[in-house]
Amino acid sequence: MIEALPVPRALLKRVRNWTLGILVVAGMLVGLDAMGVPQMIGMATAHGLGRMGFVVRTIEISGREHVDRDQVYAIVMDARGQDMPLVDLAATRAKLLNIGWVGDARVSRRLPDTLVVDIVERRPAAILQRNQQLSLIDATGRVLAPVDAHTMPVSLPLVIGDGAEGQVGALEALIASQPTMKTLIEGGTWIGGRRWDLRFQSGEVLALPEGDAAARNALARFAKKDSEARLLGQGYVRIDMRDPSHIIVRTSNEPGTRIADAPPGGVA
Repeated sequence: MIEALPVPRALLKRVRNWTLGILVVAGMLVGLDAMGVPQMIGMATAHGLGRMGFVVRTIEISGREHVDRDQVYAIVMDARGQDMPLVDLAATRAKLLNIGWVGDARVSRRLPDTLVVDIVERRPAAILQRNQQLSLIDATGRVLAPVDAHTMPVSLPLVIGDGAEGQVGALEALIASQPTMKTLIEGGTWIGGRRWDLRFQSGEVLALPEGDAAARNALARFAKKDSEARLLGQGYVRIDMRDPSHIIVRTSNEPGTRIADAPPGGVA
C-alpha cells in the first residue's frame, strides 16, 4: 500500500527513518526515567549549585506578631544548610499553615543564600467559651490560641453555645450594624442553632429573632429605643424582641412586663 502512494520513494524512506528514530529515543527516555536518571541529574545540579554558594544560610521571617516564634523556627530551620534548589517551598508553607494563628504564608528563595518567610496572621474576632475553656477564634471559627480568663481581651465578644464559632462572622456584622452598641455588648449566646441572645456589659440580655435581617432590624429598634428611653442600666434582666410587634422586658422584681406598659419614668 505504501509503495502505491503517489509520494517519492526517498521521502517515504526519510519519514520511515524519522519515525523509527523517534520511537527509539522515546523508548530510551522512558527507560532512563524508570531508572531515575532525571532525578539523579537534578540532584547533581542542585548539589553543584550548593557548592557554588547557593545554600540556605539566612532565614528571614516577617509578619509574625502573635504566632509562637518557636513553632515557626521549628519548621523553617530544617531548611538551613540545604542546597537552595532542594528546599521544598510548598511543603514548608503547608506546615506553617497548620499553625492556628497563620492565615497565609509565602515562602520564597532570595539568591544566593536567603530563605524568606512572610506570614499573614489571622485576625481575632471573638473568644469562644466551651467546656470551661476559653479560646481566641477568628471570624471563620478557627481556633487561634487558648486564652486565660484573667487576661482575655475585653474588646472582643465572648460567644457561647453549640455552633457559636461558625456564626462569629454573622455576629460581627450584626454588631457592626449598630456602632453605638458595640462597646456596650459583652458577648452573645447562640441559641438552638437558630438565633442570638446578646449580653450587655450592664447585665441585660437581649433576645433577638431568627435570621440575619430580622436580627439587624430588632437591634436597630433596640438601639433607637435605648437612645430615646434608656433601656440599659434600668434594672431590666431580659429584653425580648423576637416579636416585631412589641418588646417584652423582665425585671429583677417582676416575671414579665410589656415595654409599652412600663411605668412612667421607665420605658416609653
